[in-house]
Amino acid sequence: MTASSAFATRLIAFGRSDEGRPALLGFAGAILIALGGLGAGSTRQHDPLLESMHLSWFRFGHGLVLSSILLWTGVALMLIAWLALGRRVVDRTATEYTMIATTGFWLAPLLLSVPVFSRDTYSYLAQGALLRDGLDPYLVGPVDNPNSLLDNVSPIWTTTTAPYGPAFILVAKFVTMIVGDHVVQGTMLLRLCMLPGLALLIWAAPRVARHVGANGAVALWICVLNPLVIIHLMGGVHNEMLMVGLMMAAIALTFGRHPIAGVSLIAVAVAVKATAGLALPFMVWVWTRQLRERFSWGPVAAFAVATAASGLIFSVVFAVLSLLAGVGLGWLTALAGSVKIVNWLTVPTATANVIHAVVGLVMPVNFYAVLDICRIIGIAVIGISLPLLWWRYRHTDREALIGIALAMGVVVLFVPAALPWYYTWPLAVASALWQSRTAIALIAGFSTWIMVIFKPDGSHGMYSWLHVFLATACAVGAWYYLSHAPAPADENTVPADT
Repeated sequence: MTASSAFATRLIAFGRSDEGRPALLGFAGAILIALGGLGAGSTRQHDPLLESMHLSWFRFGHGLVLSSILLWTGVALMLIAWLALGRRVVDRTATEYTMIATTGFWLAPLLLSVPVFSRDTYSYLAQGALLRDGLDPYLVGPVDNPNSLLDNVSPIWTTTTAPYGPAFILVAKFVTMIVGDHVVQGTMLLRLCMLPGLALLIWAAPRVARHVGANGAVALWICVLNPLVIIHLMGGVHNEMLMVGLMMAAIALTFGRHPIAGVSLIAVAVAVKATAGLALPFMVWVWTRQLRERFSWGPVAAFAVATAASGLIFSVVFAVLSLLAGVGLGWLTALAGSVKIVNWLTVPTATANVIHAVVGLVMPVNFYAVLDICRIIGIAVIGISLPLLWWRYRHTDREALIGIALAMGVVVLFVPAALPWYYTWPLAVASALWQSRTAIALIAGFSTWIMVIFKPDGSHGMYSWLHVFLATACAVGAWYYLSHAPAPADENTVPADT
């Protein structure tokens, strides 16, 4: 029997087994999301493809209602499948193969879907077209390069310069060089470009988990099969998929005593999105310990060498990528563009909303003035917290991982604005740390709330009491379902067949 036939035989047997039922249920849900997305997803403003297929009615009136029902039914099926698999995660009967095979089932239909829950992919394509056409995406916005791609970019981002690193802008450039200004082909190809990030995450997450004595299958359930990853990162086509995969692979390599490769990958991850840089200072501690163990160096000498080497490797890799892209560091100034986003997903913005609502009952309140003050305080919290976390969590590899997770959590919570897929950053790292039944239930509840509170067209329902109530009810249900799942006597049990 050839390797390919053996693989197919095992996959078919998996699909027919009880173990594969969540995979099939999620597969059905993904099909419904792909179908419903044609009308209710983040579709093009003018879609001649749907018109040529006589499906343009799917986007309006009763057709939009039908497509919305299909899409939300698909989301519900995927959430149910994820939670059902979560019961097996809690009792430690799920294997890593189950998680990987299930990922394939759930992902396949979404590879053909229109973007859902976000319109960012259109911005990516427009920014890549800027570089393709000889313009600097760090100096000008998509509006300065009129083409058909611009029609689908959210108005708020048409004048905004690219906040992404040179590696990702280079990827977007190559996509637009291949497909031109064709939105459908560009979306599909850009989604395929996210697959290496997912593959790296699948490779790295269980290795990082096992390195700190945790369960690899649980880690995959939290950070790969999580609907925020499958539906948002892959279905919505977000470059976080590349960044998170590269960062986790970097951590796994560094833990595996390959720090040069690890630091190099962190540099590539930062060249996709700056957030990955939070991991680098903690990896310096890991490399320092490895140098002390290998060469019996003193702590100061080992730290100095690890810091200097990390800085040099990072600078060289990043400089090469910037040179290949033909851009400078202008993207760092564009990171402030997120202040245009106003929702309840960060502490500063939520606090400003509450102050405006409560104090506004007795006296006039300038919401944006309050928001600016809250965001300044949030930046201060980040600036104070990060060095404290770096110093506190320096003693072991597990502590380094905790430090990265907490640092990313602080950034997501106190940054001026956040979007649902931002929470995949700390979740990826936390997947190797917080694997108790209580933690799994809380992660399920939180992920469900974030998944349901956003709408398929990229907007959110946080200013609708009914939508908030429904999302909260779903979250409580998810938490309750897993918090009462039977747990093994030893929660560190690892299935024999991994």
